[in-house]
This record gives sequence, structure tokens and C-alpha cells, in this order.
Amino acid sequence: MKNGKNFYLVVRGERPGIYTYWSGEGGAEEQVREFAGALYKGFHAQADAARWLRSLKLPVHELPPVAARLLDTEVEEGEIEAQVRAASGQGKVILFTDGACRGNPGPGGYGAVLLSGKHRKEISGGYRRTTNNRMEMMACIMGLKQLKQPSSVVVFSDSHYLVDGMSGGKALKWRAAGWLGRGGQAVKNADLWDELLALCEIHEVGFNWIKGHAAYPENMRCDVLAVQAAKEAPTGVDIGFEKKKVF
Repeated sequence: MKNGKNFYLVVRGERPGIYTYWSGEGGAEEQVREFAGALYKGFHAQADAARWLRSLKLPVHELPPVAARLLDTEVEEGEIEAQVRAASGQGKVILFTDGACRGNPGPGGYGAVLLSGKHRKEISGGYRRTTNNRMEMMACIMGLKQLKQPSSVVVFSDSHYLVDGMSGGKALKWRAAGWLGRGGQAVKNADLWDELLALCEIHEVGFNWIKGHAAYPENMRCDVLAVQAAKEAPTGVDIGFEKKKVF
């Protein structure tokens, strides 16, 4: 199979799933090269993958979870794809983000994928002790920090915590109140909310919620990056979380 597809769906292979690249370590080719009866195909769009799956007429229980989810979320993925194309056509930067944590609190990681025209960039990082919500926020923060000039950005995240806090205006209200919420209680993760708001004053940022573990390739890739970063014995220190417990 030649390169050039946006993603590869492996239905039967060493590790069934969706892969955003064909060759190289951890790519789709590695999953099917020596696997007897491998079933896979590359696609440019989610709708094409869903139609191909239906044409196979396989029982749902024989499909890997990621393929079954792709069928379940076809309409949603089509909407995401339409939003991505529209934003890209307007010259906007597309930012997919995700965070992960093992224990919450515990070792955590973030992953982000930036798309701008024909350019694509992946970033990830891990911390020895943090929380899932902080990693969701950190993914967005670190993604926005990659931009070298003021830009118009569309963010896709599966974190209601992040999206609702930014698009609903909660973070702005918290900052205006001196980072105090209802009943005068201190707002959690105020350091990251403050940093995110500062970045949003540099860039024009829109926030969109995407279903967790949806089959959209970039969303899946962010999940892989975040989980991998959390698993690889991260040594990064989330100072805002550990506060004075840093040694």
C-alpha cells in the first residue's frame, strides 16, 4: 500500500485499530505485514471507511472496538470533518488535544496535533504527578504555544471541563473574581486557566467538544500520544499541582 492516505483502518492484524501513518515503527504496515488473513485499507475520509466496513457485512462483534465506534459515530465524524475542512479553508489552525492520567492524581501525559494547510505537527509530554483535567488543559496550552504568530485557531477536545470553561465564559468570570468560584471557594487549576486565557488574548480561539475516543484520526492520535506519555515513566514536574512538594 502506498502512502498518501489520511489514515489506515486495520480490522484484522497484530493490533487492530486506526493508524495515521503507514510505514515506520508502530505504523499500519507493521500490524499487517506478516499477519495471515489481514484485513485493512487506507482512507481519506471517515465516511469512506464507514461505507467500506458496511460493505464487508461483518457481524459487529467481529469488529475491533475502534471500527464499531467508527460506525456508531459516522454522523458525528462527518460533522467534524466538515468543520475541519471549513476552518482550514478559512486559513485557521486546527488543534486536536487530549490528556491522560494513571491514577488521577498520578503520572499523566498530554498529546496534541496541529494542522495548518499542508503542515502537520504532533507534540506530547508527561509529568510524574498530575491530574486528568490538568493534562487536558496542558494539551491545549502547549498546542497554542507552538504558534509563532497570532492566529485564528479551532480547538477540538473531548474534555467538557476545558471546553465548557473556555467557551462558556466561566474562566473569565473566575479570573475577574480573583479566582474564586461559588461560595468564595478557590478555583482549581487557576494557574492553567490563567495561562490559557492569556494565550487566548494573543490568538483567536474557538473551542469544540468531540466525543471521547471518537474514531476521527487526529483525535485518536492525540489519545495515543497522551497515554504513551503517561506510561513512559514521565519525570516532568507539574509545579502548579505539586506546589512546594518539588524536590
